[in-house]
Amino acid sequence: MSKQAASLTLTDVTAEAFCCQPLAQHRVPAETAAVLAPAFKALGDPVRLQLMSMIASADNGEACVCDLTPAFNLSGPTISHHLKSLREAGLVDSERRGTWVYYRARPAVLRQLAALLTVEPVTVS
Repeated sequence: MSKQAASLTLTDVTAEAFCCQPLAQHRVPAETAAVLAPAFKALGDPVRLQLMSMIASADNGEACVCDLTPAFNLSGPTISHHLKSLREAGLVDSERRGTWVYYRARPAVLRQLAALLTVEPVTVS
């Protein structure tokens, strides 16, 4: 990956770049692929996918690490590592409040990833 692509984030990718152009209909430009790949890679881990689901579906739109950790048979540092991966991939934002960290999904980023994977329904005649 080039230094330029590495310096971009998911929010830097404009809607024109790929939002309305599913990969099943248009070729994904190399720069866009380089920006999106870390997010898909982060979601490729079962624990991170579960964490993302828990955060995205939280009642108030955010989840405390104190509520996420007990849901797994993993140590706190391991959960923190997975949450850091989600944050670095641009999938979640975090905010420290006292001794706890709260995580929020980034809906615009999730919409970007979903739009890329959209496949038009096939009509049977």
